[in-house]
Amino acid sequence: MTGRRGGRPLVPAYLSTGGVARSSRPHLERLSVLSSTRTVTPAGLPAAQLALLDALDDGSLTVVEAAALLRLPVSAVRVLAGELIDRELASSRAPIPPAERFDPDLLKRVADGLRALKHT
Repeated sequence: MTGRRGGRPLVPAYLSTGGVARSSRPHLERLSVLSSTRTVTPAGLPAAQLALLDALDDGSLTVVEAAALLRLPVSAVRVLAGELIDRELASSRAPIPPAERFDPDLLKRVADGLRALKHT
């Protein structure tokens, strides 16, 4: 398959999902972490699902990272990942929530201390 200018594939994203527009896993977010759980590749998987499983062989990826790697929209990767999770070939976990904000006064004191060490 030859790509067009800009590096985008010629195959529309909906064809990579078999025409499915919504994920069976609505909780999959852009930063959900995907991991492969398979030991043997089952026969008959669509090419896009195989590509996602191959990408997950090297370790865990977020949905956004997988989309960038496969050059597909995030929505298409959510559909593909949902199908793999339904078949128990992949797993997902929620993104790590952002940390609580630090006390600005504490950060100022640490910065002042580092500056004092630098000038010593």
